[in-house]
Amino acid sequence: MSSLWTPDGERPIRRAQPDPEPRVAEGPEREPTEAELAAEDSALAEEMKHLQDELVAAPVEAVIANHAVGLFNLAGLHLSQDPPHLDEARLAIDALAALLEGLTGRLGPDETTLRDGLAQMRMAFVQISAAHREGPATGT
Repeated sequence: MSSLWTPDGERPIRRAQPDPEPRVAEGPEREPTEAELAAEDSALAEEMKHLQDELVAAPVEAVIANHAVGLFNLAGLHLSQDPPHLDEARLAIDALAALLEGLTGRLGPDETTLRDGLAQMRMAFVQISAAHREGPATGT
């Protein structure tokens, strides 16, 4: 299933699914007609158009900030694994940095918060990397 980001959050995009409950057989199964498939495609196209209109209406800064938050979360997820996935976390942090540094002054009111988050994620990466290299602490 696909999804599309809108100002109201992630919106799933899916085709109509058959009923999850088994049907009582009343006769042979039939394939959908061309008209039924066309109606389904038309409804899907209409929903997609509506979602695209919502996305176009959203401030671009907000959409980009949403993607930046996704990179932040991705880095945090890889750092939280046991053992941490340091290479993957580094890549996500570097991608977030490239995004923020490449768009300096253009991300609107969320830019300061995003930069603070990048600094915190970099600090967490350094701390977790050091702890991972040292190995588990031993008791005396």
